[in-house]
Amino acid sequence: MQSSSNLFPVALISAERRGDLSEDIYRLKPGNSPDWSVEIAVTRLGMADEPATRGVPVILLHGSFSNRRFWFSPKGLGLGAHLTRLGFDVWIPEMRGHGMSQRNEDYRRNRVADYARYDLPAIAAFVREQSGQIPHWIGHSLGGITLAAALGGEYLGEPAVASAAFFGTQVSRTYWPLKIPPVEWSGRFILKRFAQLSGSRLKRGPEDEPIGLALESMRWYGLFGRFGDKDKDWWAGLADVQVPVLAVTAAGDHQDPAWACRKLFEQIGSEHKQFINLGREQGFSENFGHVEMLVSKAAQAEVWPLVARWLADQYTPLVGEKVDMAAAG
Repeated sequence: MQSSSNLFPVALISAERRGDLSEDIYRLKPGNSPDWSVEIAVTRLGMADEPATRGVPVILLHGSFSNRRFWFSPKGLGLGAHLTRLGFDVWIPEMRGHGMSQRNEDYRRNRVADYARYDLPAIAAFVREQSGQIPHWIGHSLGGITLAAALGGEYLGEPAVASAAFFGTQVSRTYWPLKIPPVEWSGRFILKRFAQLSGSRLKRGPEDEPIGLALESMRWYGLFGRFGDKDKDWWAGLADVQVPVLAVTAAGDHQDPAWACRKLFEQIGSEHKQFINLGREQGFSENFGHVEMLVSKAAQAEVWPLVARWLADQYTPLVGEKVDMAAAG
């Protein structure tokens, strides 16, 4: 692999024009995890007619059963395209086995622990090398969980994170059957027979997810489970996070309800953090859903401008009474 980086092998595998935007896709092979076959595709968006003009870098992390198209469609639509047109330097990684990221040899055992410990630090290093600036991070659903794990596990810190925004992100929802050991053991036994969960069959999205993620989450929600791995307690580590944080929930999100997302928000120790619940009671036009909070015409009109304002200034309340400002000690 011919490298365009001094950090590890990187190849530019695609360079396309999408209307007024450019879409460059890099394949990173950091070689920093036990599975040396891991390659990560990272898309960089820019203005096609102004290739030398790059603003503050922003890294967008997709959720489960998804890929880069959650943020940027082939027609040039999406939050990623919106931020690019506003002058931000937008980067969109695709997790192992998603989109342009090929499945690694040990794909079925992939976990959030691997993404957080190995992949996100490599992505951060590459983006910093190419942009010369510390990136802001935005994660939706599982992307937000991975970002929280990386911060709580101290795999990412202030040198790699200018701010962190979590959309529909929680690890506190209780699944009572998993608190019964025989039920959890039976579930694990059944799931281990599969290599992946099909997004299309489950009607959850265009991508599959490795079974390792399901087994890992079962451990988190088990009787004595915790948000972490055998080496680190990520939940406890979140109390030491000091970068500015934005948490956004949706009143109509039944998958990751606002109360559960709020627990994650409150656990983060940052002095500068804001919490927004997207719903009619908070003054928004509708009760947004889990996906619609970022992908919908209403999101384009009401949520995307908030994201842009947050990236420009993390210390000013975004929309007055709609925002809950919280300060630690």
